[in-house]
Amino acid sequence: MDKNSDKYDAIIIGAGQAGGPLSTALAKGGLRTALIERVHVGGTCINEGCTPTKTMVASARVAYLARRGADYGVQTGPISIDMTVVRKRKRDIVDSFRNGSQGRIESAEGVDLIFGEASFSGPQAIVIKQNDGQTRQISAEKIFINAGCRPSHLDIAGLDSVPTLDSTSIMELDIVPEHLLVLGAGYIGLEFGQMFRRFGSKVTVIQRGAKLLAREDDDVSDEVVKILQEDGIEFCFNSTTTQAKQLPKGKIQLTVSTPEGEKVLVGSHVLTAGGRSPNTENLNLSAAGVTTDKNGFIQVNARLETTVPGIFALGDVKGGPAFTHISYDDFRIIRTNLLEYGTATTEDRLLPYTMFIDPQLGRIGLSESEARAKGYNIKVAKMPMNYVARALELDESRGFMKAVVEVESGQILGAAVLGIEGGELMAVLQMAIMGKVPYGVLRDVVFAHPTLAESLNNLFTGF
Repeated sequence: MDKNSDKYDAIIIGAGQAGGPLSTALAKGGLRTALIERVHVGGTCINEGCTPTKTMVASARVAYLARRGADYGVQTGPISIDMTVVRKRKRDIVDSFRNGSQGRIESAEGVDLIFGEASFSGPQAIVIKQNDGQTRQISAEKIFINAGCRPSHLDIAGLDSVPTLDSTSIMELDIVPEHLLVLGAGYIGLEFGQMFRRFGSKVTVIQRGAKLLAREDDDVSDEVVKILQEDGIEFCFNSTTTQAKQLPKGKIQLTVSTPEGEKVLVGSHVLTAGGRSPNTENLNLSAAGVTTDKNGFIQVNARLETTVPGIFALGDVKGGPAFTHISYDDFRIIRTNLLEYGTATTEDRLLPYTMFIDPQLGRIGLSESEARAKGYNIKVAKMPMNYVARALELDESRGFMKAVVEVESGQILGAAVLGIEGGELMAVLQMAIMGKVPYGVLRDVVFAHPTLAESLNNLFTGF
């Protein structure tokens, strides 16, 4: 067979958190599989997302605790940040994770890992511009697109003429910015904003909307603002950046339209955190007949099938919540249906998420406002973290926990935990929701003392 025109059973475009494990699963199931990756195995999560950012968040938390040493009776002295060490620690962990993932794929029998840029030449045909300069054509009856997303371009006058950072390049800084201007207040903007504030930067966040985190209840959003302002972050709400300009000595000027009128901000660095765009423009999807929405996200049904039989899309490239665990669950749906002949779908999929500000915000299920909008008869359990013994012992008592309960059944519909290890506490409530465990069980169960989990006893008492 001509090595430049190979026939496979399956082709996967993108070695992200769905594509990587799918390749080895398909191969184990007897399908000869080609996995095409443009840059790095592991996708956004390992290379530019979860792994590096949370590694740096950990460094920033150490700096925060070191400055608070006196609160615990520990005298630490002056604190300084060596960003080259922070960066090296981040790079080393990323390399370890990436190399481990790549090694597992390369050692899997039945998987060909090909580095290059993929594009469709037909519904079952792919052209690969390999990184070694060669061009290769391959085909398969089943093709899986896991191409991911990238930071979106912001349409602001003058922004292209000034140096800017995005969620990838900001992690390669070898200095602490004097004043970081953040365009956008989503997860990326808030996590990096707090991180660099703790490293020592002055931080200003510019937000188009009237509040943070539009998907959250107002009390959650307001408490996040309060916490971040306590940490020294400044916010401009209901504000739009209209112009960017380079100033002498490396300074950058932003002109911002605010409710109080035009404001001029001058900083040393600008982080663009205005969302993410799908990596679909070079895939030549029209040659395969695959339909996208107006923003380029691939349209799929509940079984992750595109508009073309035999072509599927997984992970961020199909739109919706851009979380690693969603991408991995997409892989499990495909594995269940194709290899185990199951009927898995994305319908009614319970979507947990955690924002890794400090303290964390863990979320699961319906918010209070969503439950009311859906017509549920609910009651709300809410308790500040300064009622939690373990949080007080750790002197980490900012935030609160909140659960939404259906009155008739006693079932927990959703929860928000804004507090220390909020994501871990949220997972306990997630398991209760999945197991249909009424709130009264958590109220009365014997948890170990002193743990954060035992706070669930008090959360559900007397409400």
